[in-house]
Order: sequence, then C-alpha cells, then structure tokens
Amino acid sequence: MSDGSESLDGFGVDQHRHGWTEDDITVVQVSGLKRTISGTAIGNMMEWYDFGVYGFIATTLGQVFFPGSSHAAQLISTFATFAAAFLVRPLGGLFFGPLGDRIGRQKVLAITMILMALGSFAIGLLPSYATLGIWAPILLLVARLVQGFSTGGEYGGAMTFLSEHSPDRRRGFLGSWLEFGTLTGYVLGASIVTGLTASLSDSALLTWGWRIPFLVAGPLGIIGLYVRLRLEETPAYEKQAETNRTEASVTLAEQFRHTVIEQWRPLLICVGLVLVWNVTNYMLTAYMPTYLSSETGIPATPALVIIVVVMVILMAAITFVGRISDRAGRKPVLAAGCGLLILLSVPAFLLIGQGGYAMVFIGTMLIGLMLVCFSSTEPSTLPALFPTNVRYGALSVGFNISVSLFGGTTPLVTESLVAATGNKLMPAFYLIAAGIFGAIAVLFTRESARKPLPGSSPSVASQAEARKVATDSKRK
Repeated sequence: MSDGSESLDGFGVDQHRHGWTEDDITVVQVSGLKRTISGTAIGNMMEWYDFGVYGFIATTLGQVFFPGSSHAAQLISTFATFAAAFLVRPLGGLFFGPLGDRIGRQKVLAITMILMALGSFAIGLLPSYATLGIWAPILLLVARLVQGFSTGGEYGGAMTFLSEHSPDRRRGFLGSWLEFGTLTGYVLGASIVTGLTASLSDSALLTWGWRIPFLVAGPLGIIGLYVRLRLEETPAYEKQAETNRTEASVTLAEQFRHTVIEQWRPLLICVGLVLVWNVTNYMLTAYMPTYLSSETGIPATPALVIIVVVMVILMAAITFVGRISDRAGRKPVLAAGCGLLILLSVPAFLLIGQGGYAMVFIGTMLIGLMLVCFSSTEPSTLPALFPTNVRYGALSVGFNISVSLFGGTTPLVTESLVAATGNKLMPAFYLIAAGIFGAIAVLFTRESARKPLPGSSPSVASQAEARKVATDSKRK
C-alpha cells in the first residue's frame, strides 16, 4: 500500500506530468448518484435518529434507569451512559474502517446499519430499574456500546462513500446531503419525543411512552438496510481493487502502519476539524434540550419545539452553504464557523439566559448558524485529507477518536461544569475553546474544493466535462 505521498494536489505523479485521458476520468451517472445520496442519507438518518432521541428524552431516561438520585445526578448518569457509547467508537473505527478499505465500502455500511438498528431497538425492550434493579442500567450500557461500536464504522464510511461517488465540482453540495439526513433523523426523533411529552402524562411517559421512539428504530433500520444493499460500490474503490492496491494479505500491523502511522499529519488535522464540528453539534442537539428546560425555566415541551424549529431551519440552509463551499472553497466557510464560535458564543448564551421564547430562540439559532458552517462543509473536507487506499480506515479512526474525546462527552462535561461552578455560561466557554482549536486545524487544512480526491482520478458529471478536463490537463 501507498501512504498517498505520490499525490500532488490530488493528482498522481504520472498523470500530473503527462495529463489525463478521457478513459482515466470517472463520469458519474445521474441516476446512480441520486440512489447513492438517498442510500447514505437515509442510513445516516436512522443512525442519528437514535442519538437525537436519547438526547431529547434524557431527563425521562434518568428517572427510569437511575431513580433515587438527585435530578443533577440522574442527568449526569444518563449523559455518562450516552458518552460511554463514544468510548468504543474508535474501536469500531479501527475494525470497520480498514475493513471497508479491504472488502469495500458498501458491504461495511450495510453491516453498520443493521447493528445500529438492533442496538436502538433493544433499548426500547429493556426493563426499568424498578423491574430489574442494577441490571437495567447495565443492559442500557451494553446496548449503547453496540451502537457506539457500529457507529465507529458508519459515519466515516458514509462520508467516504458519498465523496467517492461525487463529481469534484459538486462534492460540497452533494456531501451536505449527508448532514441533511442527520438533521432529518434528529428532527424525526425530536418530533416523536416532543409529541409524546405533550400528549402523555408524566406517569405514562415513565411507564411505557419512553420506549416508543426506540422501538421505531426497528422498522427504520430495515428500510435503511434495504436501501444500502441496493447501492453500488464507489468507482474509486473499484479502480483501487483493479490495480491490486487493496491487498487482502496485508497483516494487521501493516494495515495499522499504512492507515495511522503514515497518515499522522492529516489525522491530526482531522481530529481538530471534527472537534470543533462535534462539540458544536452535540451542544445543540444533545445538551441544549436539557439545558433549556433545566437552566432557563422554559417547560420541556416548548424547549424541545425551539430546538426542532432551529434544526428545520438548518435543514433548509445546509445544502445552500454546501454549494457555497464548492464556489468559495471549504476553508473560508470553516474559518467563518470558527470565528462565529469565538465571537458569538457568549452573546448567544446571554440571550438564552434572558429567558422568554424569543430570546431563547435567537440565542439557540446563533449556535445553529455556527454549526451549519461545519456540517455543510466537513463531509466533503474530511475525505479529501486521505488517499483512496486508506481513506475509509484513516477517516474512521481520526473522526471517532475526536468524537469520543470531545464530541460525545460534551453533554457530560458541560453539565458537570455547570453543576460544579453554578456558571450558566460554561457551555459558551466550551464552544470558544472548540473554536480556537478548530481555527488552528483549518489553518493547516489544504483547500480541496473542485479538486480530485487524493490518489483518485478526476470525477465529472458529463462526458463533455471529461473531454474538457482531459484537454486542459494536457496543456499544463
């Protein structure tokens, strides 16, 4: 295997020197592209539906599985179980990522889909603490670990799969549909929880109502698996396999060296970019529902509605911002997001602290605008950090290490800081720190807009564009 050092701005040395032919260039079929987008987005929607449900119903889960504790202790215990799933995500990334580089992206994404659905469905069947005692939270933890392990191979694979199917000039726009699926999952999960919270009594919600969102994951998982089994393998992976650069005989030690040791620079950049994205993401989607109801005095149902409305607005904006990144570049959009975090996090939480639906909505919407700068752009930025032969594996490792250390722990760390200090601005300070680290990572990120992925030939949307690219490359 190669470490990708032969690439120069995404072009192999030979092609860069002698030019591309039309046969070298991948022409993406529109019909296949639509199926690819729907398959990755639907599968991703199913996965993040669960994470949305868990964050939105955290208060109820705390009472079901951790009774007898104070309200703060229940929340911290629930978020600790939430964070535990992230501890095994790097293990899932180390297992599924390199596997995707060896046997193909599509096969692994089908496996992660069904594992995620089974984990979510199992939570809906768990007995409560009142029924099973200490074994109830232990089984909840086991189900979360299954989810975390499968998720370790899901999102890095979905980004890789969609990027390798996309024309170079539209990768930002098409990649943003992956996060459209994520937001759809969050909104679906949040809407179900909000509906249950509004329509059921507290007793009914604690007794059986909390199970419904998790049981819905079963049918969603079957639909997602069906769609993913109909997807075609990516052209980049197929070309890699044809040239025997993906070798089934490589040892685990060699695989680790190619995937991690030789990719240490882009891995560090990946960790920084994912840090700022996912701290912002989980602050809004997993922590804010609890923060709004517990720290601002807003009732639980209106607090959930505010978050849902913000996410619906982000759904409308995300592909638009992704298209901007294709034209203006990935780095300007990412830098704007980091700048907004540093400058506007404190004002956003001060607005939220004022109380009242209008101020809370404006403050929450500011956090959403920060998030959309990353969620619209990073699905196309991160795969471009790595060459084809280790892209799935390296991206899964870097992404999941960062999410485990910083993203998934955001609700737990932030709630603990607020409880320990009594300072309701601690979430803002946490976002500012993330913005600073993110800005450093953006500084070292190479611009990838409108360029082929490293180690891959150009990808275009039509035969006429292929002829133009081939002609232009020979003139250089």
